[in-house]
Amino acid sequence: MPPGPSAPAPLIVTAQLPQWLQSRADQLRAEHFPPERNQLNAHVTLFHALPPSLESELRDALAQEARAAPLAARLDGLMNLGRGTALRLESAAMLALRERLADRFYGLLTPQDMAVPRLHITIQNKVSPHRARALQAELAGAIEPRSFAFAGLALHRYRGGPWEFVKQWSFRG
Repeated sequence: MPPGPSAPAPLIVTAQLPQWLQSRADQLRAEHFPPERNQLNAHVTLFHALPPSLESELRDALAQEARAAPLAARLDGLMNLGRGTALRLESAAMLALRERLADRFYGLLTPQDMAVPRLHITIQNKVSPHRARALQAELAGAIEPRSFAFAGLALHRYRGGPWEFVKQWSFRG
């Protein structure tokens, strides 16, 4: 059962997208994500469930990381999720930032958060593999590889439905 509105809740860390990519990913998600399950805007999850007891230290760590210049990345096409579709992203700089945070909070990470992520933006999920492959075929020529820079980092709380936004840190360097 998800935590209530005042109970401690797991923390989620995301990488913030530039506006043009956020808008495009939100549009694709609205068109292709099952509507009854689409409770969130498009996002890039770096950590799925950090302990709520870390919030103060995590805020400090995210603020420190955001002092850097925006991190280089690349939209690199589509990713087959089996029962869904995502926009595949590449960013050695974002993975290095995430690794620093993972090292800092080592021993407090869930098995999912201990694994190195494949950076992506889910635009379709929980559909049949046939439907996922059909969307990938449809979008194959429409998703052009393109460079971009991540805009910042954000912190959310998971309470069972839409995430509760906590704070955003824009890259400043």
